Formats: sequence, structure tokens, C-alpha cells
Amino acid sequence: MENIDHKMIKVNGINMHIAEMGQGPVILLIHGFPELWYSWRHQITYLASHGYRAIAPDLRGYGDTTGAPINDPTKFTVFHIVGDLVALIDTIGVDKVFVVGHDWGALIAWRLCLFRPDKVKALVNLSVHFNPRNPLHKVVDTFRAAYGDDHYICRFQEPGEMEAVFASLGTKNVITKFMIHRDPNPFYFPKDKPFGDTLGTPIILPSWLTEEDVDYYTKKFDQTGFTGALNYYRCFDLNWELEAPWTNAKINVPAKFVVGDLDLVYNIPGAKEYIHNGGFHKNVPMLDEIVVIEGAAHFITQEIPNKVNKHIYDFLKF
Repeated sequence: MENIDHKMIKVNGINMHIAEMGQGPVILLIHGFPELWYSWRHQITYLASHGYRAIAPDLRGYGDTTGAPINDPTKFTVFHIVGDLVALIDTIGVDKVFVVGHDWGALIAWRLCLFRPDKVKALVNLSVHFNPRNPLHKVVDTFRAAYGDDHYICRFQEPGEMEAVFASLGTKNVITKFMIHRDPNPFYFPKDKPFGDTLGTPIILPSWLTEEDVDYYTKKFDQTGFTGALNYYRCFDLNWELEAPWTNAKINVPAKFVVGDLDLVYNIPGAKEYIHNGGFHKNVPMLDEIVVIEGAAHFITQEIPNKVNKHIYDFLKF
């Protein structure tokens, strides 16, 4: 970890913090929520030792990246984030990169491939499969109709509301509760019982998550707050409007998908059928492999880094 270099780069009107290590072909690692470049710490060192230049940014609104107008959710669309990444790729002086994404980072990586396939050599996405745009139904309305107002995506919509809830719970508590969540059922965040009945129970960290890890996340989210991160969710419907020209468009980049069988996204009703019965491959024609890891939950880059590292390396080394 001490050999990881940290830099600030001006891209697309913001100051982006990147962590990087190694020499060779560039692998761009895109984090999710509520994460940071730090979520890739195991992958950065592994890939660097295997002949790659691993680069993990803090996305806009996160960590040490600054300059995004936090209080304007409309500045956090997938077009803004992809624009940041394209500018980063150009700034580091390469034409194309390998890409690995997790959670929101996977959603962003799918869009990077959709909008700018010329920038991507190949993709490994973790946890979140590609969902084509449904021209008839907005995203938040779809989740609300399926799960009600207490579903976390619905609860994250109102600016300021979840920030106040998280502040009342304490950053460290919030980070830990998200990270150790292993329930594959839909994630609800009711007003009277955020994090359900588990909130008052003692927290026992799993072996893969140390106090030092939690403290790093806590320090950075105390520094930034959660608004920037929550703005990604608040752009779901705006993204839906802006992505209209890409309705029915395919992902034409060589791809691999890895997910834990306990991942709540994998267990969304209909997801497994879509992933395994041809729908996913229809929308991602160059999808080479789908890997489901038994006993793994959502934060697999940290929970089972050795398995994830091997799946990334085995695909990208072609």
C-alpha cells in the first residue's frame, strides 16, 4: 500500500484524485457506493505486480476528488461521470484502457462502453449487470412500484433527507452497516428503522474488513459528506431521459461479468433469468463469460479479493 502513488489531475472541470501503481497497459478501476479508490486496494497491488498500470480514481463527489457542485444533483449524471473518465484516459496519454467496475462503477463502466467503446479494450464488471433502457418506465418509478417508498433507491431521492439520517447514525456506523450487509433480499431503509432491526446490535467486523479500513472510509466520508455519492441515485431518472438516443443500443466491447450469489442486485426478481437465459448476452453480444461465486455478497473486491483478482487477470491477459 505504501508504494501506491497518489496524484491530483484536472479533468472535465474537476480535480480528480487517483491512486496508481505499476507499469504497462492501463487498467482503470471504477468504484461504487459507498466506496472510494480504496475499495480496489487489493486489485491495485495485484495487477501492478502482474504487469499492469492500475489506476483507481475517486469519482466526482467522493474522497479527495474536488470541484463538482455537490449541491446540484444534475451535475452527477452518467454523462458527467463518463466525461470525467474519458478526460482522465486522455490526460494519462493512452488511446484505450482495460476497465473494471463494481456497483455504481459497473453501471458507469457499462455507459463508458456504450458511449465511447473506442476508449475500452475490454471490460470486467462486478455485481451490476447491464440493464437496457426501458423507454416506457422511469427507473425510480419502477423501483417504487415494485418495492414501495421504503426501498433504498426511493429513500435516497430527496436531497438532504438521507444526509440527515446518516448524520444521526454516525458515519462509521453507516459505512460499516453497508459494507457488512449480506442479505440478498431487497434492501429497505424505513424512516423509523434505518438498517432494520440490526442497528442496535454490536458490530462484529468480518475478517476481510479491518478497523483500519473502516476508519479510512469514515475519515473520507466525514470530510465530504454523503451528498455527492447520493446524487448518483438522484440522477437515475435524469439519466433515463438523457439516454433516450441509446435505447436498444448494444455494448460492443469484450466483457466478463462476475457476481456473488448473495449479491442483492443478482437477486432482484427477474435478474437471474435475464443474466443466464440469453437476455444479457443479447444486449452485450461480446459477453465472454458469466461467473457466479458461491457464498459471496456484494463487496467482492474486498471480501474475496484473491478470486476477483484472478478472474480479472485471466480475462484481461488475452
